[in-house]
Amino acid sequence: MDASIVIISLPAIFRGIGLDPLAAGNIGYLLWMILGYLLVSAVLVVVLGRLGDMFGRVRIYNLGFLVFAVASIALSLDPFRAGAGALWLILWRVVQAFGGSMLTANSAAILTDAFPSRQRGMALGINQITALAGQFLGLLAGGLLAAVDWRAVFWVSVPVSVTGTVWSYLSLRETAAGGRGRVDWLGNLTFASGAGILLAGITYGIQPYGGHPTGWTNPWVLSGLIGGVFLLLVFCVVESRVAEPMFRLSLFRVRAFAAGNLAALLTAIARGGLQFMLIIWLQGIWLPLHGYDFEDTPLWAGIFMLPLTLGFLLAGPVSGYLSDRFGARIFSTAGLLVVAGSFLGLLALPVDFDYGPFAALLLLNGLGQGMFSSPNTSSIMGSVPAKYRGVASGMRSTFQNSGTALSIGVFFSLMVSGLAATLPKTLSSGLTAHGVPAATAHQVASLPPVSTLFATFLGNNPIAHLLGSGGTLDQLTAAQRATLTGHSFFPELVSGPFHHGLAIVFSVAAGMALVSAVASALRGGHERADEAPAGGAERAEPKKPGATRSS
Repeated sequence: MDASIVIISLPAIFRGIGLDPLAAGNIGYLLWMILGYLLVSAVLVVVLGRLGDMFGRVRIYNLGFLVFAVASIALSLDPFRAGAGALWLILWRVVQAFGGSMLTANSAAILTDAFPSRQRGMALGINQITALAGQFLGLLAGGLLAAVDWRAVFWVSVPVSVTGTVWSYLSLRETAAGGRGRVDWLGNLTFASGAGILLAGITYGIQPYGGHPTGWTNPWVLSGLIGGVFLLLVFCVVESRVAEPMFRLSLFRVRAFAAGNLAALLTAIARGGLQFMLIIWLQGIWLPLHGYDFEDTPLWAGIFMLPLTLGFLLAGPVSGYLSDRFGARIFSTAGLLVVAGSFLGLLALPVDFDYGPFAALLLLNGLGQGMFSSPNTSSIMGSVPAKYRGVASGMRSTFQNSGTALSIGVFFSLMVSGLAATLPKTLSSGLTAHGVPAATAHQVASLPPVSTLFATFLGNNPIAHLLGSGGTLDQLTAAQRATLTGHSFFPELVSGPFHHGLAIVFSVAAGMALVSAVASALRGGHERADEAPAGGAERAEPKKPGATRSS
């Protein structure tokens, strides 16, 4: 929930600390507020999963709750304003992500240790789906709490994290024997630096550079991409040579593990793109067209996206339970086909849609992702030996978190590229038609499309934001100002260019879901691990690469 609650609350947060995130030089604050948590989570979960294998998964999990609680308190007490206030929030969000990574890296492994195979899908399904549902409920909670006070966005996690800290220390017991070993320092260093540099490069690729709508030609971005890939290749060489690697590359010889993680990565990319595109679609176009003030759209966007969360909650535990009996492949593959179909359905909707079909497609998408996530997690975790479950859980979380971070760079770039082809001309002609001087209209139309996207994303009135700083609105008649800043001018103006970008985004997302379905289908037949008492190690040795056993 904390991973997404800040996204919808950004307008209130930036107003609270007195910072305009769209002003020149401030976009970096905005990007790191959105992506800092995701980047840290993507980089650290494998390391922390490996430490859980070595020193005890419950111990690392409990410590994660404590770190998360301290960071939540610090976030709610931000003493600064403007840039200093933003840096305080970004740095403590990084600390919060560190604690959150300690939790997510070990939770699936703890459950896998505690439950026998006949119950594992249900247990992991509940864990996985409540986590995914929390990401979308965070959008709703953020909208509600931000309307009260921006600090309330961070207050809400304080009692939860403090209670979780006490509860986990009192109730959780270690059920798997930890194996002390050497820390793979070189592997940790090359992976953390390589993944961090690569994801940071993708993040900055969203920003314009040298007259281009995106920054993919920026030498620093290119250096980050090339350098990050190079360090990850060095990491793979290191991991194949050290005696006790942090990243068990040999696990990828297990077909269920490799196929499940590939499907999870592609699905996370598609899901992240869906979340952000739906927010922009609702906040920037649909809700204003239906009479909602721009300032109120973050809250209502969360409310209108609830069918997606409902689909997760309905399908996740059920598919997890059924996969315990019939195997993961049929449910995870069918779920991904449903997800692909829902993307194609969203692609067919007009920009100003009827809510009924839109809600039905969101529900369908949530059901499909719920059908996929629980069986897929159970399949991944059940395919590895007990002593590697911590690192396997961390690897699974890395693919999922990296997919979410990658999706922002990929889909924002696709959307910006789609908008750049038609938005400047449309915006310029629309503004001049309502009395804006041609020079000013041309200047506004020449701004990077990412600024327009972020203006809608932040719940600002885009035209008021674009024209207000230069005093242009004050030079127009009252009727012209009312038209330009009203509910319909901007949405109707950008609906055509936006739909062009949306078609690209949802087509790519549907393609990713179909490729994920193929990967899921290739995981092999249903495998049931040898039964063992709950909490015991089910297998001492890995099975031969690619081998499966049918029930």
